[in-house]
Formats: sequence, C-alpha cells, structure tokens
Amino acid sequence: MDTSNLNNGNRNSENRNEEQQNGARKIIKVCGMRDGENIRQVAALGVDWIGMIFWQQSPRNVTMIPSGAGIIPDRASEKLAPVAENSYDAGLSDKPTALPKRVGVFVDEMAQNIITRVVQYRLDIVQLHGNESPTLIRNLRATLADIRPGLRFIKAISIPDSAVAHEAIDSWKLYADCVDYLLFDTKCKSVGGSGQQFDWSVLDCYDGTIPFLLSGGIGPDDAERVRLFRHPQCIGFDLNSRFETAPAEKDVAALQHFLSQLRKD
Repeated sequence: MDTSNLNNGNRNSENRNEEQQNGARKIIKVCGMRDGENIRQVAALGVDWIGMIFWQQSPRNVTMIPSGAGIIPDRASEKLAPVAENSYDAGLSDKPTALPKRVGVFVDEMAQNIITRVVQYRLDIVQLHGNESPTLIRNLRATLADIRPGLRFIKAISIPDSAVAHEAIDSWKLYADCVDYLLFDTKCKSVGGSGQQFDWSVLDCYDGTIPFLLSGGIGPDDAERVRLFRHPQCIGFDLNSRFETAPAEKDVAALQHFLSQLRKD
C-alpha cells in the first residue's frame, strides 16, 4: 500500500489543527535574519517563525557559527547572554512566550549541507527556495526523520506577474506528497528578497490542500491589505526586505507597528 499521500494528508491535518489552536491569528515569519541581538528584539515582538538564509549569493547569507544560545546564530567574537529553549528574554518582553520556530532557507543546496545546517542550528523547518525535486525532499525527510523528529518542509513557488502565473501555481502538485507547507513568492531575477509583489488575486486558482504562506514584497504600509486577504489555505505571511534598514537588519519599530495594525480588533 502506498502511504505517501496518506502521510501527507496527516501532516496537512496537523498543520491545520495547529493553526486552528491559534484561532484566527496568522503565522508571521520574519525572514533573512542574521544578527543575534536583532533576532532577540524581533522574537520579543511575538513573531512565530524566524528565517535564516543559507545561500552564499544572498546579502543575508548566514555565515556565522551557532553558539548554542537558543535561537541565535552567534559570531565567535560576540558574547550574548544565553537564551534557554522555550523561555523568553526578560529584558525585551514582560511575559513568557515560546521562542519562534527556526526556518532554514536553502536554494538548490546539496543534501548533506542541508542536513548539516539542520543539526547545527536545530532547525524546525526547512524552506527550499530553488528548483529542488520532490525526490530530494523525500530523501531529506527520510534521512532527517530520526535526526530531527518533527522537522517540517516548505517548498517556495515563484509566481510571475503574467498569464503563466496559473501554471506556476499548479506546480504545487509535484510536491503534494512531500511538503508540509507552500510559500508563494514573487518571481524575480534574484531568489526572493526583491521587495516586489505579485498579483495576489492569482492565488484564487490555488485549490490544493497544502497550507501556504504569502510572501513577496509585503511592507510596513500593507497591514490593512494583509488583514483583508482571504484564502482558505493561507495560514500566514512572510516579511523580509521591506522591513530592513540594511540587508539582514530588521527595523524593529516598523515591525512592531505593522504587527499592532495587523492584530488590532
């Protein structure tokens, strides 16, 4: 009996249940982070996922070594106070909150390098943002099942702002049995982080069962537009370059204001 589709259905059900437990609140992922103190400050805002990019061609590439200080990848020359798992930074937050999940972003990377980063940085989620094959993802999942139990996978799909957008969206079917989430991003010359938006209305044609995050050029002035976006499989939003003061350095005040607008009653 082929249990691949059954297993994927179970994963998708778990993902939906996880979101339902959080009520109507959407997942907020802040991607392209690197600096330890900046990560602390953003985590204290109550975001759900922190994304670290492991791709040498990105200006946000993480080249640091892990320090063992909780979620924070640390430079050897820096000294940061430890952050325990499932604790909070009392200097930045007045109440305990669970630490954000760690997302590692890879672009057509060798499987062994992905496995190494998963272990070194204790990643919770692997985001594949290139032309990775379903076979690669299945092999990674099987290899990491015992090494990092509960590890989840995102496949990013780049959406062109053109008549072929529907074809790009339909490519999700290739990954129906091997990923937990999708991420729809703007197709651009670089791989993400362009600050450009695609036409969100094209996602009306997505009729799959895999939950997705919406990405691509969401900025500080888009809170109301994000609040009004509706799709039954949309579970969250990915924020990156338009909240930066420099590559990999997030504007904490801008993020705080955006989140307050997004989460207002």
